[in-house]
Amino acid sequence: MAERRDRGIRIDQPREIRPALIRRPSYDPDSFGRFAEKFARYMGTARFLLYMTVFVILWVTLNVVGFVHHWDKYPFILLNLFFSTQASYAAPLILLAQNRQDDRDRVTIEQDRARDERNLADTEFITREVAALRIALRDVATRDFVRGELRDLLEEMEDRGMVVQVPAEADEEGEGTAT
Repeated sequence: MAERRDRGIRIDQPREIRPALIRRPSYDPDSFGRFAEKFARYMGTARFLLYMTVFVILWVTLNVVGFVHHWDKYPFILLNLFFSTQASYAAPLILLAQNRQDDRDRVTIEQDRARDERNLADTEFITREVAALRIALRDVATRDFVRGELRDLLEEMEDRGMVVQVPAEADEEGEGTAT
C-alpha cells in the first residue's frame, strides 16, 4: 500500500486524462447536418438535373466525336465511376438530412400535442365555469322576472283597492308614485 502512494497512484481519485498522441479531428455535427440538408435540397432541384444532363452530354460528345484525346471510350467507365462516387456520398447525406427532418418533425409533434393538451384543459375549465354560471344564474332574478312580479303585485294591490291611479302625464315623466 505504501508503495502505491510513493508512485503517486491514488485509487480514491480519478486518473488524469492524458492528451492523445494523435489528435482526432473534431467537427460540429450541427453544421455538418446543415450542409447535408443544403446538399439534399440542391440535388432535388431541376437546376441540378439540368447541370448533370449538360455534363453527361458534353462528356459523351467529347469522348465519341470530339477532336480531343478520348480519355473515356465507349462504355464510359470513368463516367460511371463518377456517378457511383457521387451516389455513394449523396445517399448518406440525403439520409442524414431526412433524419434531421424527422427529428424536427418529432419535436414539432410533441409541441403540438402539449399545446393541444393545454387547449383542451383550458376548454374544459371554461366549460365548467360556464356551467357554474348557468347554475348560479338560475337563482338570480332577471329583469323580466322582476317586472312580472311587480305587475302581479300591482294587480293584487289594485284588486284590494290599495292603489291610487296616477295621471298619465306624471307617469310618463317618471314622477308619479303609487301609494
